[in-house]
Amino acid sequence: MDEQAKKTVLRMFNYNLVVVTVPGPDGGHGYTANWVAQSAFEPPMVSITVEADAKALPLMRESGVFAINVLESGQRELAGQLGRRSRTHPDKFAGVPAEPGVTGCPLLLDALGYLECRVRGELDAGSHVLFLGEVVEAGVRRQGKPLSMEEAEFRYFG
Repeated sequence: MDEQAKKTVLRMFNYNLVVVTVPGPDGGHGYTANWVAQSAFEPPMVSITVEADAKALPLMRESGVFAINVLESGQRELAGQLGRRSRTHPDKFAGVPAEPGVTGCPLLLDALGYLECRVRGELDAGSHVLFLGEVVEAGVRRQGKPLSMEEAEFRYFG
């Protein structure tokens, strides 16, 4: 495979940055994600990925829930903070304003909106685990433009 061509084409995909949150000790945990997609209309479902060695993976499996918080344009710093590895930044979620949702997931007060989901299935996806979640609650905090990978100038392409 032409590795450069692969990276070039993957960078053509439009991605928004979100924060996936899960319940857990000390108010829960969150990480920055970009691989999120609507997967079904009825029942409403979305899919996300979690790195196979991420702190969020056992928390998500144990709780059976996750939330997707849509970041706003200009929130690059927050995306970067929550995109750090928990092993090297164990307190990365500390001080992030959040409230518990109906699933117990932390919901970011500074996000544009959120979806709360119950896990309906998972699939090994090599370096990641793919989760399918049924949307059980949703909220809009305010109108705005979502933060994109392009705006943030993040690179996360294999």
